[in-house]
Amino acid sequence: MLIEPATSDDGTQWAALRIALWPDEDPDGLAEGMKEMLDGDDMLALVARTDSGQIAGFAEASIRRDYVNGCETSPVAFLEGIYVAAGYRRQGVARALAERVADWGRSRGCREFGSDALIENRDSHAFHAAIGFAETERVVYFRREL
Repeated sequence: MLIEPATSDDGTQWAALRIALWPDEDPDGLAEGMKEMLDGDDMLALVARTDSGQIAGFAEASIRRDYVNGCETSPVAFLEGIYVAAGYRRQGVARALAERVADWGRSRGCREFGSDALIENRDSHAFHAAIGFAETERVVYFRREL
């Protein structure tokens, strides 16, 4: 498995995996997000490519300079999203993607690596724990229309 930066040529396969990770999101918004990931100075998009060229997974990250829940320093490398297609799971692909993000964060002066997951997403919690993340807090967000 080759871990490398995503390119615009990866659009179709990468987009399909993004939709699988965020099925409730607007596909047009997801496509625009891909462009932002490729064009952003403080953003990283990686793909895990098989020997045949198939994209098995992806990771997206950013450098966050604002407050990141549970972190004590700034800037923070932040895992915005990570996904591996079902047929490639439990083979170390997600771990390899996350480690490349961590390397990128270190190269940009980060001392912490942040992430988040929905409170009910126990699979994501287990994944994060397995690759060395420690849970720092749980938050419930509220809103009120004005």
